[in-house]
Amino acid sequence: MLNTIIFDLDGTLLDTLADLAASVNFALRTHHLPERTTSEIRQFLGNGIRYLMEKSVGGAVSGDAFEEVFQTFRSHYVDHCLDTTAPYPGIMNALNELKAKGYKMAIVSNKLHPAVQELNERFFKGYITSAVGESATVRRKPNPDAVLAALRELGSEESEAVYVGDSEVDLLTAKNAGLPCILVTWGFRDESFLRTLHLLPNTQFAHNADELLQIVTH
Repeated sequence: MLNTIIFDLDGTLLDTLADLAASVNFALRTHHLPERTTSEIRQFLGNGIRYLMEKSVGGAVSGDAFEEVFQTFRSHYVDHCLDTTAPYPGIMNALNELKAKGYKMAIVSNKLHPAVQELNERFFKGYITSAVGESATVRRKPNPDAVLAALRELGSEESEAVYVGDSEVDLLTAKNAGLPCILVTWGFRDESFLRTLHLLPNTQFAHNADELLQIVTH
């Protein structure tokens, strides 16, 4: 019986795109590199911030020069990561309903573990009791490490859980962890793209938070 929901963070629960895009372009501008559109940056998200900056730089610099750009991005994002970041519409109501129905919930993210815990504390305290990010012992998604760690913390089995995400990385993470997947269409990937992936047989799509709630609870 389904009693546990494992959520991706960026693009699923939190709309972080504008703050990430602002920091990416601040770093590119600072180092006299061409800036990226928000649409481009959106496509680069889902594999962690180093991958994001590698794609944003596009091979224009490498080695130590890239590390300088990357560190400029990181410093700016630390200071500005909450300028506009907020839960997507309807998410807090959905979490409230899920909590009321007794579901156990966790976040898994490719952000570093302390950042994931801090964001969970800020936005989802009282609803989500496990928040797992990349660390020395937890590999980045699509490795299943974070999902499995979250299930252990929640005391849940794979057979009791569903994974909710917004990208191809999330689909692979669910597959690697042995969980069914719900893909949301409001995040960092368009539904048209998501439907081109090698979907799991039981993959479902949610177009808004109310629909997600219905899928999970019915």
